Amino acid sequence: MTTIPWHSKAVIGLILVLPVYFIIAALGTKFGIWSWTFGLGVMTFAGGPILLGLTALLALLSLVLTLLKKPRNNLLAGAAIIGLMVPGAVFTSFMSLRAVAEKNPLHDVATDTGNPPVFSESIMAAREKAGANPINDYQVPIGQIAMFEGVTPKLAIRSHAQIITDIYSNLQPLPIGGADQQQGVAAVAAAMDKMGFSNIRSDAEAGIVEGVAETFWFGFKDDVVARVSDVQIDFRSVSRVGRSDLGANAKRIAELRTATAAQLGRN
Repeated sequence: MTTIPWHSKAVIGLILVLPVYFIIAALGTKFGIWSWTFGLGVMTFAGGPILLGLTALLALLSLVLTLLKKPRNNLLAGAAIIGLMVPGAVFTSFMSLRAVAEKNPLHDVATDTGNPPVFSESIMAAREKAGANPINDYQVPIGQIAMFEGVTPKLAIRSHAQIITDIYSNLQPLPIGGADQQQGVAAVAAAMDKMGFSNIRSDAEAGIVEGVAETFWFGFKDDVVARVSDVQIDFRSVSRVGRSDLGANAKRIAELRTATAAQLGRN
């Protein structure tokens, strides 16, 4: 009977612990066990690399010791290789997220950058209670906004409106076509419901629909508002926390626009 050496046991154990650790970090945040700054900042982006580095070092040691021992145990060598590959893949994913964040520096996106849809008092109150990001003026250079301190000089002189126009040029309002304002409001509300939004509120008279989108893992909440006129529907999606949204708000607006068009019978 082959005895599994301590280093192989450690590597196998860490390979099993890694996904559990990151899942706990995410779901603990989602269910309010700890703050998002702890779950994402401390556990994921601070503690995560330490655990990954430890796994990689032990895996490398285990691989060397396994290869030196005769007869060679290919299964244990394979476990060590996996122990090297898993941290490498996760580190690559982290670097990819960083690149995505640099390409998507904002957390507030709208289809009308000159006059973006505004949120109701109830949504603003909910954001304040949650300690959410402030709603910023789209015309102010982001370098003048406190939370964007440290961005590159090239980015600092550009406003939300300019950045959105540059990065999300394909993000456009939805022409209402032959529908009226009431039908447009109903279509947006139905689309939000189909997409799983919560706290959907409609004001047909004002032509406003609001809802809250929540991410699966960390439970990050983004507030979404649609402004329906007789001509078009404009959308806005704003994250409650974080500086970069990794492109999530623009993607959500595009999906909501498509879903609303389908509700209006314009597939």
